[in-house]
Amino acid sequence: MTGTADSDRDVTATPPAQRGGTAAGGTAGDDSPAVATPDPAAGAGATPGADGSPVRTVVHVVRHGEVHNPEGVLYGRMPGYHLSDQGVEMAEVVGRHLGGRGVVHVVSSPLERAQETALPIAAQHDVTVATDRRLIEAANVFEGKTFGVGDGAMSRPGNWKHLYNPFRPSWGEPYLDQVVRMRGALEAARDAARGHEAVCVSHQLPIWLLRSHVEGRRLWHDPRKRQCTLASLTSFTFLGDEIVSVGYTEPAIELVPVHLRAGGARGAGA
Repeated sequence: MTGTADSDRDVTATPPAQRGGTAAGGTAGDDSPAVATPDPAAGAGATPGADGSPVRTVVHVVRHGEVHNPEGVLYGRMPGYHLSDQGVEMAEVVGRHLGGRGVVHVVSSPLERAQETALPIAAQHDVTVATDRRLIEAANVFEGKTFGVGDGAMSRPGNWKHLYNPFRPSWGEPYLDQVVRMRGALEAARDAARGHEAVCVSHQLPIWLLRSHVEGRRLWHDPRKRQCTLASLTSFTFLGDEIVSVGYTEPAIELVPVHLRAGGARGAGA
């Protein structure tokens, strides 16, 4: 998970938090990644290796590449939104980046942009792309509309009835529901690749919520502060059944527009 150049940089590699409240959907702490010393016994009692020790499995959760969206709408779960030419190139970069890894399982959200991102990754390892609906984008009442951070949408009176509760949130799929389904997909991928590596292709918000849950942060957050840029990898390392570290890499960062490198997404359409 360690990059060697700016185009393949390993931004973080931290063990998951060990503080209370994580399983219930995060704590009331700040937005900084939580760091704690991994438990040497993590994974003990889980599926053992040949010598009786817990096996190491890595699951890379990949955000899809750039999407062709000239109207700038929040496309969410809408069909018909495909990767742009730049997005296809991003997916190919990720495929090459993972080419030397022991990937034996590739699974994707059912949406076109995720499936298209998964294809060059799967091709590198001669596996087929499976589909897991639990990896899908978050549901959002603003789907099909122009709605994003800083575009004035929050000042429109017609939108206020959906904006009264940022903690749940009131405009879409509850954060905790996303965590539950993403954690289920993550663990299913782990089980399919025991002792090897797996790739799950998903979307920005569900990936960020999964990472926040694992690292013990609160789930409600400022969308501009998500560390989950286009074609990035959030990698979960397991010993047995236990997550012992979380890493983050941006192999296609040189292809990502500068204004999209630190959050910058149009809400749940990313």
